[in-house]
Amino acid sequence: MRYDLNLLRVFIALMEERSVTRAADRLGITQPALSNALNRLREILQDPLFIRERYGMQPTQKAEALAPVIMEAIGQLDEIVLEQQAFDPASANLLFTIAPNSYVEYVLIPAVVAKLRVLAPGIKLRIIPYGNDLAETGVISGSTALVMGRFVDPPDNLIVQHLMDDRLACVVRTDHPTVGNEITKAQYEQLKHVNVLPPGRMRAGLFQALDRHGLKREVAVSVTHFLSVPEVISVTDYCTTLPIQICRRLANDTRLKILPTPVDLGTFPVDIAWHVRYRQDPAHRWLRSLIEEVAQTL
Repeated sequence: MRYDLNLLRVFIALMEERSVTRAADRLGITQPALSNALNRLREILQDPLFIRERYGMQPTQKAEALAPVIMEAIGQLDEIVLEQQAFDPASANLLFTIAPNSYVEYVLIPAVVAKLRVLAPGIKLRIIPYGNDLAETGVISGSTALVMGRFVDPPDNLIVQHLMDDRLACVVRTDHPTVGNEITKAQYEQLKHVNVLPPGRMRAGLFQALDRHGLKREVAVSVTHFLSVPEVISVTDYCTTLPIQICRRLANDTRLKILPTPVDLGTFPVDIAWHVRYRQDPAHRWLRSLIEEVAQTL
């Protein structure tokens, strides 16, 4: 029997998207074309494969069993083909969709863009929100090239690589009435604090670090981005606890002063993750290495 590899890609798209509309968009074909391909698959495999239900297309037991075999086979074929392809960043004309959390977007992405401008001016980046769930970013289905942040229990179809670690520091206004060149544990607990809300596994990490040291914190204001923090701190007697890489970018703001935390709160990791299908993609590998290089310089 002769097999059409395009039908297997339709199977993978439906398995990951659970929607004819999204699968068709991902493959760049019309919905009728995808439905015709699914009918051919059903005929070949002698199974309905996907059943339309209220919340999308649900795979049958046979489809669930076939999925890992088909994904592995397509992945191996892609690797063989991609390894033979050359990639020239200077002449490439590509768009990468990436989902960094707010920390990475603020700390890493500007330096990445600066390097791309010199080394690969035809490569464009589309930044989308990190969100609270990896599935929201599109990286699990592969529609998003990369996601960057902190990951807990990532799915098996993602490859996760450690990029860097960062520590924490405190920030208060320069003329703070009670805090001098250091902040004590008692002062830290007496002050009101500004907190950065998710996307933020880092938020959980900070709360856990404080708990480990028995350090309490009264949060008076919660904001959604690091950029808001200095504006609040500069006009209040509040304190904030931020990553040192963020603090370094605030160091030239004469309204603020950066201080060590009253106890060592340890470090937090920053990782990068991508779908297994991009493992050997030359352009993808080049972009990952560029991001890793930038992270190492920090």
